[in-house]
Amino acid sequence: MRAAVFEAVGRSVEVDEVEIRGPRNGEVLVRVAACGVCHSDLSVVDGSFPSPLPVVLGHEAAGVVEEVGAGVTTVAPGDHVVLAPLPACGTCYFCTRGQPTLCARFSASLFTSLLPDGTSPLSRGEEVVYRGLGTAAWAEGAIMPEVAVVKIDTDVPLDVACVLGCAVQTGVGAVLNTARVEEGASVLVLGAGGIGIAVTQGARLAAASRIVVVDPVAQRRDAALRFGATDVLDPGADNPVAAAFAFTGGIGMDYVFEAAGQAALIEQGIMAARPGGTIVCVGAPALDQGISIPGVVGFTASEKRLVGCLLGSVHTQRDVPRLLALWRQGRLDLEGMITHRLGLAETEQGLDLLRRREGIRTVLTV
Repeated sequence: MRAAVFEAVGRSVEVDEVEIRGPRNGEVLVRVAACGVCHSDLSVVDGSFPSPLPVVLGHEAAGVVEEVGAGVTTVAPGDHVVLAPLPACGTCYFCTRGQPTLCARFSASLFTSLLPDGTSPLSRGEEVVYRGLGTAAWAEGAIMPEVAVVKIDTDVPLDVACVLGCAVQTGVGAVLNTARVEEGASVLVLGAGGIGIAVTQGARLAAASRIVVVDPVAQRRDAALRFGATDVLDPGADNPVAAAFAFTGGIGMDYVFEAAGQAALIEQGIMAARPGGTIVCVGAPALDQGISIPGVVGFTASEKRLVGCLLGSVHTQRDVPRLLALWRQGRLDLEGMITHRLGLAETEQGLDLLRRREGIRTVLTV
């Protein structure tokens, strides 16, 4: 099959022929229709998130089931599905405690780029090609565990449904699942890319009273207003911390979401949150970035909460149908998040759009 293969840092992603084996017991072969270009993919390509190489990236995808392995009962050939980069086994320590994105069976695949059994279904002759970020969907086909595909109705456009696989799950989930923002709360969103816009939509769904979005790109600030922001700030002209206190009568924001993948913004979020407020780390900073909390006794005494968030703390089998129901009701905008559509051979152009902070989401049609 054709796949966009990343060979080494400093080299472009190029389409090549890759071998893919058939589905084994409990697995599904999906013919990929569309896959988004996510900042996590860019982090691998630019070297800030190490990965074994060569690797096929792409983890925000939708497609059609082509073949199923033995024991598969929940989907059949011809079914339309959204792919889940972080499925839940349902029985491990974390799944049984309501923390599915920490699943002991599947979460390691994000970092190993292998299936739970330690193998990859991809190869070139004798060479292993790694299954990047738990999916490897910048390709014509993907092998997925049965629990990692969510059946959807055939009237849902696959190039629209794919954004549910990461951006929308992550951003909306960060609000509704991780932070559990309550009606009337004040929310500050740092970053208005795909994740930040999804956080903004999540805050609107939660009926937050004030949704302040910060981004240096004017087009993204304009988009944030369309998706539900009540106020937008340019960090080059405005001080987000000072503005957070001005908007709340000197108290600070109830919730702050770091959605740009920059550790320095987490520190800014800590300063902007009110006593007792919550700072949610949604973005994925480079591994060498850290944060400092000066005067940590003040942080402790103010009872602020600093919370990690992986893929919006979602259970994909539960949350994808919920999100699609909101989309059908006109309460969740998926189409508007897609600002560019490219072909598989234009994957590197999609990455360049991310580097230049152009648009919200680029979708590759496979």
